[in-house]
Amino acid sequence: MENLTITEEEEEQVVNPWEVCSKTKIDYDKLIDQFGCQRLDQSFIDRVFRLTHRSPHIFLRRNVFFAHRDFNEILDAYERGEKFYLYTGRGPSSEALHLGHLIPFMFTK
Repeated sequence: MENLTITEEEEEQVVNPWEVCSKTKIDYDKLIDQFGCQRLDQSFIDRVFRLTHRSPHIFLRRNVFFAHRDFNEILDAYERGEKFYLYTGRGPSSEALHLGHLIPFMFTK
């Protein structure tokens, strides 16, 4: 899992698997840049609907997820009829598994 520490000049923002803090507010645009992500905008949500003919997952419709990495590649593969798999990065056998882990599990399902 990637660690991210933004320097003092960048508002002393710290985001990593164990801590999220900032002297002001979390700058999500900086996080998107640091992690090499893209915003999940309405065009992706519309594309999910167009490809699946089903209402997109409520987490997409309500902007629970705001950014992605390679979601467009998954949608491209789906559109071409290719098989693919999703990996959450969560370890279900971990002793630290808690209710917060349900969000990626529910979305991936």
